[in-house]
Amino acid sequence: MGIRQYKDGNINYKMNIRVNLNQWLMASFMLAVVFLPVVLPPLAFSLSPESLDLRVVKGKEIAFRRSAGNCLSCHMIAGGELPGMIGPPLLEMKARFPDRAELRAQIFDAAMQNPDTVMPPYGRHSILSEDELDLVVDFIHSL
Repeated sequence: MGIRQYKDGNINYKMNIRVNLNQWLMASFMLAVVFLPVVLPPLAFSLSPESLDLRVVKGKEIAFRRSAGNCLSCHMIAGGELPGMIGPPLLEMKARFPDRAELRAQIFDAAMQNPDTVMPPYGRHSILSEDELDLVVDFIHSL
């Protein structure tokens, strides 16, 4: 018993079942099409602690930079100097925004939740690029 390959491309494996290689490859491809979308999304968004820490540090630099995020002009943030008092203090953000997407939407355009807000729409007005916005969200969400 074992694997025997015939000249026509068929394979005989143990129980004398002949399988055409093309059929086997097509079945494997179909299984991959069905199961990879289920398996890959969690893997695509899982970051190593080192890369997440680096993203948080970069996000903090953007948030504290007066020419970019300038979050300190309105918010009190731990580690920041001369914070503003217009917006709420940014504390316990994972408790306030358990869903990271809601926090991103708030920073992208706070007027969607509160039309009377004075918070600039960082995403809608392209004050921050998409990458910068995601870095700031990573930082704010880590508070």
